[in-house]
Amino acid sequence: MSKYKLHPISALINLVKAIKDMAVPIIIIVVANGFNFTVDFRDENFFSQMIPLLILLVVVGFTFVGGILKWWTFRYWFEDSELRVEYGLFVKKKRYIPFERIQSLNYREGIFHRIFGLVQVQVETAGSKTGKPEAELTAITRIAADQIEQEMNQAKLGQQPVEEHKVQLPAGHIIHKMSPKDLIVLATTSSGIGVVIFGVFAALSQFAEYIPFDWIYDEFTHLIQYGIALVASLIFFALLGAWIISVAITLLNYYDFTVTEENDRLIITRGLLEKKRITIPLNRIQAIKIVENPLRQPFGLATVQVESAGGGFTSAEDKKITLFPLISKKEAMVRLSVLFPQFQLNMEDVDMIKPPKRARSYFYRIDFLWLLPLIAVPTYFFFPYGLLTALLVVPIILLGIWQHKTARFFLFDSQLTIVYRHISRITFLVEKRRIQVAEQRQSYFQKRRQLATGRIVVMSGMTGAEARAYHMEQADIEDMMDWFEHKKTSAE
Repeated sequence: MSKYKLHPISALINLVKAIKDMAVPIIIIVVANGFNFTVDFRDENFFSQMIPLLILLVVVGFTFVGGILKWWTFRYWFEDSELRVEYGLFVKKKRYIPFERIQSLNYREGIFHRIFGLVQVQVETAGSKTGKPEAELTAITRIAADQIEQEMNQAKLGQQPVEEHKVQLPAGHIIHKMSPKDLIVLATTSSGIGVVIFGVFAALSQFAEYIPFDWIYDEFTHLIQYGIALVASLIFFALLGAWIISVAITLLNYYDFTVTEENDRLIITRGLLEKKRITIPLNRIQAIKIVENPLRQPFGLATVQVESAGGGFTSAEDKKITLFPLISKKEAMVRLSVLFPQFQLNMEDVDMIKPPKRARSYFYRIDFLWLLPLIAVPTYFFFPYGLLTALLVVPIILLGIWQHKTARFFLFDSQLTIVYRHISRITFLVEKRRIQVAEQRQSYFQKRRQLATGRIVVMSGMTGAEARAYHMEQADIEDMMDWFEHKKTSAE
């Protein structure tokens, strides 16, 4: 039995991560102090200026020392068909993970990892519902990572371990690979441009007192004198710059996006500066979600996501497991039918259940409750021009009518398909046996019109993933509940 250590660079990686997590508080402190700091403790502003920053520096220092101690004491090894991990100087922490419980090994390759030829390994088990991996190996060699996977596969097959130099993982079958053209279309039709513009305004708000708004206003009025064409050109180049930044961010995140099927598992790899790999066992996928935003839907393009019980990355941007970031809907159906033959994917000729006409107003009436203050306040303070805010009612009604036309659901043997819309059209497909919760909701006003809303929940992360069939006929939702209860009864 051999015990293995992490690479020493893991201590530096932990420090960089800590600084990254504290970047926002540090920037706020620096800006709040007007970039003025003093090291003279006799100065009356010393405590207000330096103490908060010193506290953060102490926290970073403790994090670095903790990272060194964790690297120094961290050991992992294989014994009795288990991955065993222990670390800690004063308090020893041990974790024994049976290989049969491991669902996936997810890899990350950040900048430091790629420089030194290392990889971060996150061990996900069937019980990983807290958003954290069961174990995390911050930095090990690629050969060591492959050895863990080989040991796991051999333990599940009941075979004896082989020598490290003989490790050869099977090649998978490529299901989908994004082209550069797909990346550009993905960036152009996503909300990335809006995020960039919002980020710029948020950053400017932090430095508002240092921005010469009077000078900018004078220069802007001077530019207007040269004509609307010049102003329009500046706006165009600003939007072009935001688009270029959005494309760059998309390229960094989804570069070389590849989906591979291997041994009843989906392996997703992506990223340029930080390469990521996520492994999803097919038997852990609970539901399929097809998302069509308004810009892509007319061109027959969609995003396909899957809800998985356990597994997946733990950072906020990776909570949603995207199977196909951008793909033709027809092509998506072909590839999904190969991966999930148990699903009925062709909905073109299916007579789906839709909400009645009398339910149309229910799709937008609740929005008026939060819209009223937005109309009343500007109207009161800026009358009569504030009355223009009443025009917001028009898009709210149009969106509600659009949602009413989109909403529908379909029961097919052991499958439930729910189609609904917030802004994007979402098609949610789930097998009956994967549904954790099914409920019928009915408000007082719905009861008067004999309407109801059906809600189902599947296992995914800490809170699960849900879909709703909004404002349907009460009898149709009751049929959905009977369909689900019949499965529960027959299973018993």
